[in-house]
Amino acid sequence: MREIVLDTETTGLSPDNGDRIVEIGCVELINHVPTNNTYQVYLNPEKDMDPGAEKVHGLTNEFLSDKPKFTEIADSFLDFIGDSNLIAHNADFDINFLNSELVRAKKDKINNDRVVDTLKIARSKFPGARNSLDALCKRFFVDNSNRSLHGALLDSELLAEVYLELVGGKEPDLELSTKTIKKDNNSQNRTSKLSTRKNKLKSRITNIDEKNHRDFLASFPKESLWLKNT
Repeated sequence: MREIVLDTETTGLSPDNGDRIVEIGCVELINHVPTNNTYQVYLNPEKDMDPGAEKVHGLTNEFLSDKPKFTEIADSFLDFIGDSNLIAHNADFDINFLNSELVRAKKDKINNDRVVDTLKIARSKFPGARNSLDALCKRFFVDNSNRSLHGALLDSELLAEVYLELVGGKEPDLELSTKTIKKDNNSQNRTSKLSTRKNKLKSRITNIDEKNHRDFLASFPKESLWLKNT
């Protein structure tokens, strides 16, 4: 199962007011495991930045002036996301902006049926609590110390970790074995996932400990039960 966690940065709050996307960031997950395959691009919005938006992400008109326009990267963006489900926080915001850009580029809109909103998931799990990305990072002990400003790729990477916590996803490199256990009180079976260890743990018993233990056992009579299994 392939999923894409994505985020956007914009010139303002609404595409209906002419605001545009200035950055897109995407992170690929396969079976709930990050693959290190990412997509990130800065965009020339062809309009001036709202001062309030600039304070959020730090992207200036000057910095963006030589960046590609959305129409120039539309195909590469669509190729990257493919037909995968899209994961976003407050997804309506990002999808509305993306669809506005796609319409301008004469491309098909993103269907809402393939969009997963982590904000809605968080609100259903933690009603009444703060469910911003920063708040969820704190709740799940996700390190967001580098997030002094918003950035689409950084926020996507943080959101990927938060999303996996919200849905109980897999951790990379965690190997699980399955064992069937029969209950004592009925004939139903249940499946228990037991973690397996590749290498045995090193013994923490010292040579002195072993000698003291042997001396201790030697103090028992030869017929003692303690010695029969040694």
